[in-house]
Amino acid sequence: MLRLSQIKLSLDHTQDDIVNAIKKYLQINETDMINYSVFKRSYDARKSAMQLVYILDINLKDESKILAKFKKDTNVNIAPDMRYKHVAKAPANLKERPIIIGFGPCGLFAGLILAQMGFRPIILERGKKVRERTADTWDLWRKNKLHSESNVQFGEGGAGTFSDGKLYSQVRDPNYLGRKVIEEFVKAGAPEEIVYINKPHIGTFRLVGMIEKMRGTIETLGGEIRFEQKVTDILITKVNGIRQIRGVIVNDTTEILSNHVVMALGHSARDTFNMLYERQVFMEAKPFSIGFRVEHPQSIIDCAQFGKNAGHPILGAADYKLVYHASNGRSVYSFCMCPGGTVVAAASEPNHLVTNGMSQYSRNERNANSAIVVGITPADFPDEHPLAGIKLQRDLEAKAFILGGSCYYAPVQLVGDYIAGIVSDKLGSVKPSYKPGITLCDMSDLLPEYATIAIREALTAFNKQIAGFSMLDATLTGVETRTSSPLKITRNNEYQSLNTQGLFPAGEGAGYAGGILSAGIDGIKVAQAVALSMGGNS
Repeated sequence: MLRLSQIKLSLDHTQDDIVNAIKKYLQINETDMINYSVFKRSYDARKSAMQLVYILDINLKDESKILAKFKKDTNVNIAPDMRYKHVAKAPANLKERPIIIGFGPCGLFAGLILAQMGFRPIILERGKKVRERTADTWDLWRKNKLHSESNVQFGEGGAGTFSDGKLYSQVRDPNYLGRKVIEEFVKAGAPEEIVYINKPHIGTFRLVGMIEKMRGTIETLGGEIRFEQKVTDILITKVNGIRQIRGVIVNDTTEILSNHVVMALGHSARDTFNMLYERQVFMEAKPFSIGFRVEHPQSIIDCAQFGKNAGHPILGAADYKLVYHASNGRSVYSFCMCPGGTVVAAASEPNHLVTNGMSQYSRNERNANSAIVVGITPADFPDEHPLAGIKLQRDLEAKAFILGGSCYYAPVQLVGDYIAGIVSDKLGSVKPSYKPGITLCDMSDLLPEYATIAIREALTAFNKQIAGFSMLDATLTGVETRTSSPLKITRNNEYQSLNTQGLFPAGEGAGYAGGILSAGIDGIKVAQAVALSMGGNS
């Protein structure tokens, strides 16, 4: 198969236009081509003459002839083999089953890959099945009622279920594991276009059904998913002076034994982090970010990014990615941008308030939202304890809860008022989307002073990149604290804990991922390591 890059076509092109572009570039007749597929589609962002840019994989009758003809053309190459190949299969006399803790994207793919290799994993999820969890989550959004074990953070699908469903990442992926993640999602019902568009996303409603189908696949292959099974302790023994995991305790009562345990925790499993610390599993504090959710009319973002092409159906709702280096040395950046989406209540602890962003596949809500956050390091934490970042998060979330009225209403301030440092007493043209409700206030003292100074500078500076970004009646909703895990459960080259053999820290909570795709990739990597550790046959 031949790969042809840099084929540029108008936004309104037809399928025939693609075929004609292939024929013209390669100087062939249509009879010379067997078929083609789209490997990637992006767009050239110049607003005056915006074009779609394709990378195409083409089957030809005489591939060698074309390659010889274009051997000096970097846009014509052999397409690599991106098919996923399992590293092992379970031995026929398998005596134990691996345990996976957590059924978010990382645990989902660790379980799926191990099941496909025949290892029949046991997956333990503290929350509920995705549809029951969805109902509990709506209780917070509609009735101010928080379910501490079933919410945006906990339950089947993990925090990514209530998000934009983004499937792109900056992680290096030389083995095409990301392709495996996306292809499995397509098998489960995701739109086929996510395989090739530049910034694929799925949206919450579609994710729910997909997760159910993938759960069914794991079960059909011999895996087992147990819900409302919170791991409250781990069992450790010493073998020749080396700490070895031998199982877990669920709901304070039930022992489940295994020498291979995957810790696929989300970034909000604070009680589990504390338990692991008490059991002396090595961990260390790591940087994360804090800030707010900003909302603008989606139309402003579309016009700023697409110009006269704004509203074209093939482009959809525009996104953005912004970075600013403030005068006090802090970096401010946009995070988890949700075009045509909503700001959602994402608390998992009583009397604490935290936000997240969510979009449906259509991305057709009125507002665009994004986190605007300041990077912080362990030097900013209250002390040097590995869990000190969690204490900082909790302090900010408790302050936001009180500032919002102590009823899960979120504190909100207009961008213009925040920059000026005055109380907001009425809304302008932008209506905040957060549910169950909002409280207008002054959020100047919600974040540490260094963060407030940096964000105020950044909001003005971002206007140079996105016209209208610092519009006075854009809104800020507080607080955003769970951009990533505040700690890392460090692992070695075999993906095992530095000081506890058989324990495989994985995914976002352990500090090795930052979104659905990277968490899925890490789940595959850890599943492969578990399979080899358990004596899998190549």
